[in-house]
Amino acid sequence: MKMKEIILKWYPVILAFLCLLYSVGLGLFGMTAEAQYSAHWPGTILLFAIAIRQRRKL
Repeated sequence: MKMKEIILKWYPVILAFLCLLYSVGLGLFGMTAEAQYSAHWPGTILLFAIAIRQRRKL
């Protein structure tokens, strides 16, 4: 039960980190245009998570 609570609380950060690793991987394999495109995903995920959590508290 404790692990489920942790995952539900931190899933946006985990997802953003995975997207960051994906972007870095693309960059290392030479796909720079794709890496630059996917580099915006982590920030967007975190911003949406903040907005959604603020709306839930109202």
